Amino acid sequence: MTRSILFVTGTRADFGKLEPLAAAARDAGFAVSFFVTGMHLLDRYGLTRVEVQRMPGVTVHEFLNQRPGDPQDMILAKTVVGFSDFVTEHRPDLIVVHGDRVEALACALVAATNYIRSAHVEGGEVSGTIDEIFRHCNTKLASHHFVSSEAAARRVMALGEPEARVHVIGSPELDFHSRPSGVTIDEVKRRYAIPFSDYGICVFHPVTSEASSMGAQAAALYGTLSASGRNFVLIAPNNDPGSEAIFSVIASLPQDRFRVIPSMRFAHFSELMKNAACMVGNSSAGVREAPFLGIPSLDVGTRQTNRAKADSIFAVAATDDAAIRRFLAEEWGKNYPRHTAFGSGTAAGHFVTVLQDDGFWAGGLQKEFNDIA
Repeated sequence: MTRSILFVTGTRADFGKLEPLAAAARDAGFAVSFFVTGMHLLDRYGLTRVEVQRMPGVTVHEFLNQRPGDPQDMILAKTVVGFSDFVTEHRPDLIVVHGDRVEALACALVAATNYIRSAHVEGGEVSGTIDEIFRHCNTKLASHHFVSSEAAARRVMALGEPEARVHVIGSPELDFHSRPSGVTIDEVKRRYAIPFSDYGICVFHPVTSEASSMGAQAAALYGTLSASGRNFVLIAPNNDPGSEAIFSVIASLPQDRFRVIPSMRFAHFSELMKNAACMVGNSSAGVREAPFLGIPSLDVGTRQTNRAKADSIFAVAATDDAAIRRFLAEEWGKNYPRHTAFGSGTAAGHFVTVLQDDGFWAGGLQKEFNDIA
């Protein structure tokens, strides 16, 4: 019997993490499909559903779960209803969700209430926003856990999850970054009309608990970057509350030194990162992929608080003009040793090894709290 695995993706970022796992599962003989929703289906963010559709050998199902401006609780409710209808007709053997987005929370909830086996990827992480709440909720809803580090594994077990169901595989996106991207930096620049030979990457997302101040934070950060005279490739923020204020600031930036891109194909983004002088903002890429690639990164604000520590990561407030200027002056173009605290690019192989063990599929779905004491 061929077992079916359904991966849930709502953003360009989580697809980059799930794609290596899905490809490995497909190649190992599992029937792989994707439930595509969230930002993937919104014009403003580049209709990144096409990235999922390009993946060979998988089935893709799309569900529009939001309109621009919908609050997160409404997105949660719509996704629960749509995903519940979907799994009633297509009952997979395993549902895989990632991280901390509201779509993952909705689908993990549906899996739990319908007693469908589910796996949560990259649980046990800490950060400074509501994302952490969603992430820990997903941990309690999921029946299996694929985490990025031993520290994350300990946190998952501290939430009462049994050690036998917690698997340390590393961060899946590092699988992609550890190998050649398949494109050259010149091809990337041509495709996205990037005119700079020397550039940094900036990705600054809204923090939901600070939505009212995101415009002021963005104005402060981008103002300092603009005054530095450096060139930046700026990737648009996600669609969390507060994004409109960030977009308003982006619209006023000088176009000769800021190349604003809604979204990028993952291979092209990987190559762009490998050739960047630094990374600035609050994307997880700055605290996970950048250290792995040896690129200095400036973690701005609270979104990634305590997420990772490495010699190449520097943390500042968005309004700390002096610290941002100092980082750009001292760290621009530096190279650091590869940071491997979150894996060495072998997550997909570990993932499939776990799935190929009959014991993975044999355990019951009635959860019990396991006291680590």
